[in-house]
Amino acid sequence: MFGHPISKRAFTRAAAAIAASAVMVPVMAQQAPIKIGLTTAVQLQVGRDTQDAAKLAIDEVNAKGGVLGRKLSFVVADETENPETGINAIKKLTADEKVDVIVGGYTSGVTLAQAPHITAAKTIYLGVGAASPAITAKVKQDYETNKYLFRVGPINAAHQARSLTEWISGHLLGELGLKKIAIIGENAKWVQDLVPILRKGATEAGADVRFVELFDTSTSDFSPLLSKIRNSEAQFLVVILSHASSDVFAKQWYDARFPIPYGGIDVKSMDSDFFNRVGGKSISQLAANFAVRAPLTPKTLPFFDEFKKRTGRVPVYTAFGTYDAIHAYAQAVERAKTTDTNTVIKELEKTSMVGIAGQLEFDETHDVKAGGKFMNMLFVQWQANGERAVIWPKALRSGTMIMPPWLSK
Repeated sequence: MFGHPISKRAFTRAAAAIAASAVMVPVMAQQAPIKIGLTTAVQLQVGRDTQDAAKLAIDEVNAKGGVLGRKLSFVVADETENPETGINAIKKLTADEKVDVIVGGYTSGVTLAQAPHITAAKTIYLGVGAASPAITAKVKQDYETNKYLFRVGPINAAHQARSLTEWISGHLLGELGLKKIAIIGENAKWVQDLVPILRKGATEAGADVRFVELFDTSTSDFSPLLSKIRNSEAQFLVVILSHASSDVFAKQWYDARFPIPYGGIDVKSMDSDFFNRVGGKSISQLAANFAVRAPLTPKTLPFFDEFKKRTGRVPVYTAFGTYDAIHAYAQAVERAKTTDTNTVIKELEKTSMVGIAGQLEFDETHDVKAGGKFMNMLFVQWQANGERAVIWPKALRSGTMIMPPWLSK
């Protein structure tokens, strides 16, 4: 009733086939792609550039055979600019997609909200957008819990404040003789971290800080604020913006023929289409950046040119960070000879790689090193026809500073 008896030879062949298939399963599983999770604000240029730079880096790695014989792939989660949505993005990537590493970020408040969920999932996170020092400070506070957190870019808000101070001291005061300054910024975590350091540093450098104010990120009418700044008799306005209405501010400043030039950190004015987006009304604005198409490293010009060729856009800072982050992770996995998280973390800590904006290395808090041969802050001015010129640091200057048209006569 059990059917025909099986021969010894047939049984042996069947057993061998089963054993072979058992061996093949893990071998095939090992060939699955190494999955990179991208968390970003997908509707903004920072998000579009994060995705396009990831594809560029992954294509380069895969063209050379991948990592440990495995290809790289990526999946995207939209974190918007909202902490709750950001947390859901992390849960999607870690629990649903089971990614090997996460690359991305934009808003410090969102990243700080995500951090406990990243570390609970024991997933490596390579930040490329948020600047609050509080993010990587967690690594020093509790290494075992927070060792998964790294920042590839941008340089943190404290480093940015020091760079702003050097610009104020060397350029505004030293070259232009503009001593009286006003400082305004959006009321966001990274700005709250930055402004006190900036105010103190600027004052110690000899600036007369006439006015300081933080405003709500939802502000759409800057007339009252501009009136206060005018009454302060400042000679230059330093702005610290990322999520606020940069477009609206530029237009209102221009339309008012405001008698004070402005510049500083304005993340949305880093966008390659910003000048055209505001109808040329950002003319003369000095906008901080972390890399431009200049020979900062041997990788800078090739990256800019290839990115522009692929997308038709000039990349913003999240693109540089994403590209470097993926290459740094791939190299760490190669050195580790495994994707085991703890082993890769140890190799990431040893990273010393030529990046787009400078040499990429991490300090003891897993924060990107800044200054000198590392990543720096550049001050780039919007000029006629949407051209941009590096004005500071002086050693990298590519053009002559202009004043607003109504002040240059």
